[in-house]
Amino acid sequence: MSSPDLADALRSARTIAVVGCSPRGFQTSHRIAQYIQRAGYQMVPVNPNHDEILGETAYPDLASIPDDVVVDIVDVFRRSEFTADVVRDASSRMERTGQTPLIWTQLGVHSAEAERLAAEAGLPYVANRCLMVDHAALV
Repeated sequence: MSSPDLADALRSARTIAVVGCSPRGFQTSHRIAQYIQRAGYQMVPVNPNHDEILGETAYPDLASIPDDVVVDIVDVFRRSEFTADVVRDASSRMERTGQTPLIWTQLGVHSAEAERLAAEAGLPYVANRCLMVDHAALV
């Protein structure tokens, strides 16, 4: 699978699921989730330990997000060794809903296994980039 056009992906996206979203304001995932909201996206926090983050309902995993919520980008803030499981969850959700979200792993997060699984499932995959930095470069 070829690399997705990041500018097109960010311009066309409406909803971004933030996997590993923290409720703590000093955490990078929290700050980027706030940025996502301020930029006009629907931000869906994914964290099994919280019911709400930044005023949004938090879900324990991607599978728990209601099927009628179209997730365009899955922004991953989990350690690299958990990224393959996030891709598996996105792939299962894709099979159920027909949605093909872009898997976006933040700086310092990458897994060759996750990238392979995404390619096998037909999910676009971006590794080791900051969504906030890339989005800010567009505006």
